[in-house]
Amino acid sequence: MKVTFVSNYINHHQIPFCEAMCRLTEGGFFFVQTEKMEQERVQMGWQQVQPDYVKRFYEEPEECKALIMDSDVVIFGGCGEEDYIAPRLEAGKVVVRYMERLYKTGQWKAVSPRGLRKKYHDHTRYRKAPVYLLCAGAYVASDFHIVRAYPGKMYCWGYFPETRVYEIEQLLADKGYRDANGERCTYLLWAGRFIDWKHPELVVETARYLKDKGVKFKLDMIGGGPLEEQVRLLIQEYGLEEQVCLAGYKTPDEVRKCMEQADIYLLTSDRQEGWGAVANEAMNSGCALVADHMVGAAPYLIRQGENGFVYKSGCKSMLFETVEGLTRDVELRQSIGRAAYETISKTWNAENGAKRLYALLQALCKDRTGKSQPEAVTGQGEERVKGFYPCMPAPVISERRMFSFLTKDK
Repeated sequence: MKVTFVSNYINHHQIPFCEAMCRLTEGGFFFVQTEKMEQERVQMGWQQVQPDYVKRFYEEPEECKALIMDSDVVIFGGCGEEDYIAPRLEAGKVVVRYMERLYKTGQWKAVSPRGLRKKYHDHTRYRKAPVYLLCAGAYVASDFHIVRAYPGKMYCWGYFPETRVYEIEQLLADKGYRDANGERCTYLLWAGRFIDWKHPELVVETARYLKDKGVKFKLDMIGGGPLEEQVRLLIQEYGLEEQVCLAGYKTPDEVRKCMEQADIYLLTSDRQEGWGAVANEAMNSGCALVADHMVGAAPYLIRQGENGFVYKSGCKSMLFETVEGLTRDVELRQSIGRAAYETISKTWNAENGAKRLYALLQALCKDRTGKSQPEAVTGQGEERVKGFYPCMPAPVISERRMFSFLTKDK
């Protein structure tokens, strides 16, 4: 089977999945890159890699057009221009869209007549065609349900950065921050761009709360951006210079090394975080993850109180108290970190995702009507996985119900 993935550019979050697909298709996998990587990403340490299976549309347009038309399946995502995929859609060939949510800033935008016309043109009119949706985030299905697109044809998906193999007990035993005297304390970590919807100020406010509670800790904030100076001034205002370090930009590998040492990872982005690949990386590194429940990855990856914690978006007190509880309970955070590592190493990783997706694509190619949900990926005949897993049918859970769904019986 020949499979082509069309997206803006390849990056380190996609490479493990792409390489797994190359192995499964025995070289029948290609990645069509439609543009060059933004300079901001390059400054953040993202490498501009070009594996052999990558084709650049802006350099080889005719070859790329042929790939898009002739492949058995095209996965289309991360690219705003419909021109790349339009001829294949018109020909009625199998297309799998790979998308984050439509309404990152609010589902109320669905009332826009102009927006609805655009959604109908790009999505809803293909509801009975062989066009399917990989939901890169737990709120994607709800957004597309609003516009009545892909009924019964949406699947759980996400991002699959590198999964590392550790001796988990040793990894957990080595965690924590050690000062110049070798004294150990709880190590908290946050990494991202210093922009409004990632809420770096919440991280500093959490640190202030912990200090007021008499908790001994160290917090590193990796990254930079427009709000960096504001965050620096807030650290000074709260007298947190000894506890909080602005570590600047680091390469992805350097960030992972910090995660391996960190006890707790904070993911404070709001609903505009479509997925949040740092969640995968932190959990793979055995961190106790604490995330805003509106982050796209959180509902799919986190089982409340078992392998991580979500706090209700906007509820600072829940964030503060959850983090405080973890700083005071070594056994709890190690138990969470152990289960988090297992979630990534067994379920939400590139190898498992590619295996499940390949089975789905085979089923889609057999049933080209576009009217049914193939049984091949519903989990029948396989060991049931607790919670969500890649390529299971994506449930439509409304924004209003999601937090109670995640925290029921907890």
